[in-house]
Amino acid sequence: MAPKGKVGTKGKKQIYEENEATLKFYTRVILGANAIYAVINLLAFYSSSTFWTWLLLMFALAVYVGSYRSMSAMAKPVFAEDGSLLDGGIDLNMEQGMAEHLKDVILLTAIVQVLSTISSYFWYLWLLAPARALQLLWVNFLGPWFTAESPTAPEEVNEKKQRRQERRQMKRF
Repeated sequence: MAPKGKVGTKGKKQIYEENEATLKFYTRVILGANAIYAVINLLAFYSSSTFWTWLLLMFALAVYVGSYRSMSAMAKPVFAEDGSLLDGGIDLNMEQGMAEHLKDVILLTAIVQVLSTISSYFWYLWLLAPARALQLLWVNFLGPWFTAESPTAPEEVNEKKQRRQERRQMKRF
């Protein structure tokens, strides 16, 4: 049975603590994926490492840095001079927020990076990110804009009503 009444809101301290835990979790995901990739591709199979191995590692690192820095900037808390918490930052665990998409990008990159230790063809799975971005763009902006009905013109007044209104206007003057 669903709880009655207003849905509880999070306090700034709870948001701050959850944001810290979320950032710590994604730091571990990033470090773990890079450690696995480095050990397998750059240490164990160093002799078969190619330019593409290094380039894709740099791409993954750029995605990680961009996503993580965006998340940490959104979650940046504001403290008063006496050290008390004024603002916990934007809630990173909020549904349908930008942070949700950034977390998805980090997880997708980590999964693709680890799977690419098996085969380099797994990097093609990263094309899911722009596909998802295009899908969101279509569903939220372009689709409704293209399929929106044109505004209807006001109904045409039939001739009798129009003449009657004109006569009334003439009587007033």
